[in-house]
This record gives sequence, C-alpha cells and structure tokens, in this order.
Amino acid sequence: MAWVYLLFAILLEIAGTVSLKLSQGFTKMIPSVLMVAFYLLAFFNLSLSLKQVPISVAYAIWSGLGTAAVAIIGYMYFQETMTPFKVVSICLIVLGVIGLNFGGGTHGPDQPGISN
Repeated sequence: MAWVYLLFAILLEIAGTVSLKLSQGFTKMIPSVLMVAFYLLAFFNLSLSLKQVPISVAYAIWSGLGTAAVAIIGYMYFQETMTPFKVVSICLIVLGVIGLNFGGGTHGPDQPGISN
C-alpha cells in the first residue's frame, strides 16, 4: 500500500505544480487554491508512504518522476521547448529512479529506526 501512497503523492505533486503554473503568480484564485490543496495532499500521501518506503528511495522517486512528468507536460501543454539534451536528461532521471528501486537495500518496516 505504501507504493500506492507514493504514486498518489507523485500525481498530486504534478497536479500542484501544473496548478501553480496556471495560477499565474497567484493572480488566479481557483488554480491557487487547487495548488495548495494538491500540495497538502501530496505531502500527506508522501508521509504515509514513508512508513514503509525508505526516505532516500521515496523522495528520489517522488521528486524525480514529478520533475520528469512536469517537463513533459510543459512541452505538451505549455509549448515549452524540448531539446535533445532535455530528452536525454529526462531519460537519465527515469533511469536513476529505476536504479534506486532495483539497486538493493531493505524495504519495509524491518529497517532500523522504523517501528510499527
């Protein structure tokens, strides 16, 4: 279930960042309110995931996939540029997340400092 919370945290963080863009410097009320709500929910879900997922892995996945997704959304919906260097960089972020996930180490509540 912790990985589901992490997925929700990522999706909510992406929604919060897109809302931040749409708020136009907090001059638009609805996107501004949505941004706050999405970020609060993102951090709440991230905190729930941290009960079982190591913080180094969870935060790297949360920030890395969120960054990659927002870069792609920026290109697709906000007409931002996408250079070959950016594409390679996004791929490296994704590979880094995969590497952290499969790189070994402990998962779950048996880690030092984690209690149920």
